[in-house]
Amino acid sequence: MFTKKWIFLSLLTLPIALISGSQNVIANSAAKQSANCSRKNPQFSIEFFQTNNNGQKYNKGINHVIIFNPQSPELDFKVNVGLSHQIYAKDSRGRFRREYVPKQFREIITDANSQLNGKSPIAAINADYIDPKNQPQGFNISRGVEYSGAFKNKRSSFGISKGNPQQRKATMGTGRRAANILNYNMVGGNGRFYNQGKFKDICQALGEFACKGATNRSLVAITSKGYVILLVNDMKANSPIQISANNKELLPHQFDNLLTGIAKNNCLGTIQEGMLFDGGMSPGLFYKNKIYLENLGAIGSVFLIYKQ
Repeated sequence: MFTKKWIFLSLLTLPIALISGSQNVIANSAAKQSANCSRKNPQFSIEFFQTNNNGQKYNKGINHVIIFNPQSPELDFKVNVGLSHQIYAKDSRGRFRREYVPKQFREIITDANSQLNGKSPIAAINADYIDPKNQPQGFNISRGVEYSGAFKNKRSSFGISKGNPQQRKATMGTGRRAANILNYNMVGGNGRFYNQGKFKDICQALGEFACKGATNRSLVAITSKGYVILLVNDMKANSPIQISANNKELLPHQFDNLLTGIAKNNCLGTIQEGMLFDGGMSPGLFYKNKIYLENLGAIGSVFLIYKQ
């Protein structure tokens, strides 16, 4: 016969064992998650992959993604624009020449002006809009030299600061940054959908055509850990794609789910800032000797990444 005392003691000890076991599972899970999310280190520099619209890696994903660490000593950066002459060239009075010509993505990432210290870029994304006179419309700076247009103080821009690698910082804002060191490599864009961690559906601000018609997207985001996400979504992707509910054209209300998924799945922190680059006929993405996406339109600028 079991006594009441034995039953009471059994009820006391059994939950303790269960709780102890649960705590071990939780602790092991937390440790595993911490180990999996220890990306913030100098060794990580740059990575390319494809995802669906949930931000999950998928080799037939419609979204072509580059993530990189601006503070990696392995990387350097430059901005290129469509010019008829050598970039940073000056006239007889010592003023920087700015004689613009229309260039498509393939041209602007391979011309002589795309070189940095004799090296070709390992990655590139289209950036600013171009006006009828072939001039960039927004705020563009290449290695400290400005090539901006009429909307430089009205539209958002993305940039990587000057300085030693450990000092470099990615920023997003309107017009010149307060600290001059931040105004070094800058590209214009339009359509800010994250600001200080808050997401906004910008469909109405874009207008019906840009929101639901011209759905070829090119965008950039900055995370709380300082990483950068470059992304192009294009229904005319060169690689075979499988259209499904979470792997198709990208509408503005889906930006949050997509970027949050990419950040979470790759241990990048939370999304803090985000904006569009020129879409429609302009998106282009290049990584390690391969152009993954390119459209036929001329572009105002490109953001270039180099391996040191």
